[in-house]
Amino acid sequence: MTMSEAARETSCDWTVTGMDCGSCATKIKDAVARLPGVSGVEVGIMTERLRLTLDEAQTGRDKIEKTVRALGYQIAPRAAGAKKDFVLPDAHDGHDDDHATHEGHDHAGHDHGPKVTSAKRDDSGHGSPGHVHDDPADRGKRWYQTAKGKLVIFTALLLGAAWVIEYLAPEIGKWAFVAACLIGVAPVAQRAFAALRMGQPFTIESLMTIAAVGALFIDAAEEAALVVFLFAVGEVLEGVAAGKARDGIRALANLVPKTAQLVTGDITREVPAASLTIGQTVLVRPGDRIPADGEIVDGTSGVDESPVTGESVPKTRGPGDAVFAGAINTEAALRVKVTKGAEDNTIARIIRLVEEAEEARAPTERFIDRFSRWYMPAIVAVAALVIVVPPLAFGQPWDTWIYRGLALLLIGCPCALVISVPASIASAMSTGARRGLLMKGGAVIEAAAKVDVVTFDKTGTLTHGRPQVTDVVPFGSTTEAELLAVAAGVETGSSHPLAIAILNKAKDAGVSALLSQDAKALMGKGVVATVGGAAAYVSSPRYAMEHGGLDGFGLRQATIFEEDGKTAVAVFREKTPLGLIAMRDEPRADAKDAVRQLTAMGVTSVILTGDNPRTAAAIAGSLGLKFEADMMPEDKLAYIREIGTQGGVMMIGDGINDAPALKQASVGVAMGSGTDVALETADAAILRDRVTDIPATIRLSRAAMANIRQNVTIALGLKAVFLVTSVFGLTGLWIAILADTGATVLVTLNALRLLRFNPEREA
Repeated sequence: MTMSEAARETSCDWTVTGMDCGSCATKIKDAVARLPGVSGVEVGIMTERLRLTLDEAQTGRDKIEKTVRALGYQIAPRAAGAKKDFVLPDAHDGHDDDHATHEGHDHAGHDHGPKVTSAKRDDSGHGSPGHVHDDPADRGKRWYQTAKGKLVIFTALLLGAAWVIEYLAPEIGKWAFVAACLIGVAPVAQRAFAALRMGQPFTIESLMTIAAVGALFIDAAEEAALVVFLFAVGEVLEGVAAGKARDGIRALANLVPKTAQLVTGDITREVPAASLTIGQTVLVRPGDRIPADGEIVDGTSGVDESPVTGESVPKTRGPGDAVFAGAINTEAALRVKVTKGAEDNTIARIIRLVEEAEEARAPTERFIDRFSRWYMPAIVAVAALVIVVPPLAFGQPWDTWIYRGLALLLIGCPCALVISVPASIASAMSTGARRGLLMKGGAVIEAAAKVDVVTFDKTGTLTHGRPQVTDVVPFGSTTEAELLAVAAGVETGSSHPLAIAILNKAKDAGVSALLSQDAKALMGKGVVATVGGAAAYVSSPRYAMEHGGLDGFGLRQATIFEEDGKTAVAVFREKTPLGLIAMRDEPRADAKDAVRQLTAMGVTSVILTGDNPRTAAAIAGSLGLKFEADMMPEDKLAYIREIGTQGGVMMIGDGINDAPALKQASVGVAMGSGTDVALETADAAILRDRVTDIPATIRLSRAAMANIRQNVTIALGLKAVFLVTSVFGLTGLWIAILADTGATVLVTLNALRLLRFNPEREA
């Protein structure tokens, strides 16, 4: 590809409404991918999203939209490249005249996203009876008020009228059923023909059309009309089931309030929450949701963060504390300074993560997708053989075997099989998101289900990450104040937990840090900076010994601290020891219980820490797990690479210092309450800073994979049973369509069980 060609390609993004089974996504993907200049096509069933790379010199966006509409779906463009384009379908901002505005839309009391009017319906018959897909305007309505519901009622009336005519005038009753069948199947045939023109002969619409018309030719008009009606009923059931599967994810978009109380001087006025910018101040009254990520500047109140982290107990927050958009202020009025724009707040990033996660498809899903591509032609070939071989080879009656072949065609649709994985994955991700457990797609869920070993970073993961100075031991003529002044000078500007502990100690002691410059990290060993015109170090005792910064007495003292589970750092200048500072970071209260749960699940737990063996042993011994100490980042990487050859490995870290290890592990999990790193660096994130959420994540992943296996068994099992019964003439056309629709509905409903799954409950 030349530079000019690459420059012409743009990333395009649409919302496609009406996908209710896996074959819908496959149909759209295949049709669009055939167009010139189109590449990288991704279709998300649960997020109703179409993304692709397009060379508009070869194919225009209008051609993409026309192709999708011709298949019977509605499509509306999303603003390409806009940072605000993070929300799920039904909650994104309109951006052209074909979209309804959101002004005045009240989220209260709704369990679905704001209503969005999709691109204009075309005149190709979309909306007429047949495989009619969800209209965005139908959301929130009862089934009989939707386009699909009206279709069922229409076909039921046709069928009922045919039965009445047959009863009153038997001689023309047959033709009444023929008319009912043809009227009902006409739009289905129209869409089948549209798919055929796009190179897709094996769709549910084409199979349905062949079966219905074939039934008419073998004088089974009444059954053909019944099959058309049952097909319409199945469409309603599939749409309802798919909609419920999306609701859990879609509800995330409603956590952030639509409006905010902006404070400007002494004036408070209501403004759209999406218009808030960094630095503005908002008033959050008791009972209100916080409209943006921010920092409290005035007031103290209990803040219920359960919408974001799943933690149901409100936490007391005051001036200087960070708060999340979507959290609920429970007690007193707060003034909050906005620290992140609407497109970057925690809820927005969670939604963006969920939207994009569907692209990271599980290996099982990719296999089923490949399997379904040859499965459909194989079914059609088998049906043809069933129709042709018995009459030609054994003199059997044609009408009997045509009928059985048509039933086999209807049974063969792979909708249930294709939807079995994404429905389970979407439900699991929704369940996890409600509890602060975020996983980036099916591939991560599948990998987490196979984890045998969990490796933990120590500081900030198994411990609170907020160590406090317990001992300050100056050497020689150095005073405690001088020791702290030098150490604080070296650590000024650092965000490392040990650095913060030293800076806090100096502040509490009233000691001012010496001016420093040229601070440089010594990877895994400490920090060096120019303080008072000369180099000064804050490092591990081992590094200090190697560079003349610690003598035998100092090393013995450091050893005593470490045996007590403290972390000791040496402060020194070139060849001149200044003293030791000891700190302790207590294990999290739930760390021991988390290790116990993992052990009960058959998972081995290991601490990987850069700390010394004695400190690591003190922490590991209290928690009952193994440890590896004195590990540099490259050592952690090598350790995970080695044990990864024996099974699945999950690494838990802070997402920055442990980045290589997080990437090397089968699943890298970042702990942190909604930080950019926690949401964007690793494969998964734990928002509540609870160690017990690690076994909960594995438990949820295992439940999701078990659910997928159940779904595949249901889909293939029902197919196998009814394929056999259809060939032997035990079941007919209407049972065949019920079996196909029933399988799709069953696997979707089974996937919905994951929405009620509690991963925190031990089996």
